[in-house]
Amino acid sequence: MQIRQETVDDAEAIANVHVSAWQETYRGIIPDDYLDQLSTEKRAAKWRDLLVDGLVFVAVDAKDLIGFAHGKQRQTASTEGELSAIYLLRSYQGRGIGRALVNRVVRQLEEQGVTSLIIAVLADNPACHFYERLGGVRVSECVIERGGKELEEYVYRVSLPIAAS
Repeated sequence: MQIRQETVDDAEAIANVHVSAWQETYRGIIPDDYLDQLSTEKRAAKWRDLLVDGLVFVAVDAKDLIGFAHGKQRQTASTEGELSAIYLLRSYQGRGIGRALVNRVVRQLEEQGVTSLIIAVLADNPACHFYERLGGVRVSECVIERGGKELEEYVYRVSLPIAAS
C-alpha cells in the first residue's frame, strides 16, 4: 500500500471511491434514493477541478486507488485548516490507512502555517470515533439536508500535530 500525492489522472478513481464510500457509509443514514443517484462521472468532473491545489493524497493498493484525503487552508494566511474529505473503502478501514492519509495532509498544511483543523462529519457516521482518536474535540453542531432528510452534523477541531494513537 502506498500513499502519494494525487495526479489529474486520478480524478475518476477518486470519484469512484468517493461515491462507493458514501454508499457504504451512509446507507441507512441518508435516503437510499439520494445515494443511488450519486454519479461517478459528475464527481470526477468536480475532482478534476480540485486536483490542482496539491492537497489531495491518495492511498493505492497494488494499482487500485482505495482511499483519499483532501485538506485546505481555510483562508489565506489563516492558521486554521480543514480536512474537507477523507474516504476509504470499507474493506481497507481499520488498518491505519486513514491515519496515514490524514498525516500527509497535516504535514502539507503545517508547512503553510496551519495549527488546527476543522472537520465536519455527520453525527451518525461511525467515523466520529476516528476523529476523536486524532485528538478532535467537538466544537459545534448544526443541521444539514441531504436527500430531503435533515441530518445532524458535528464539527470537530483538531490541534496540530495530531494525536499519536
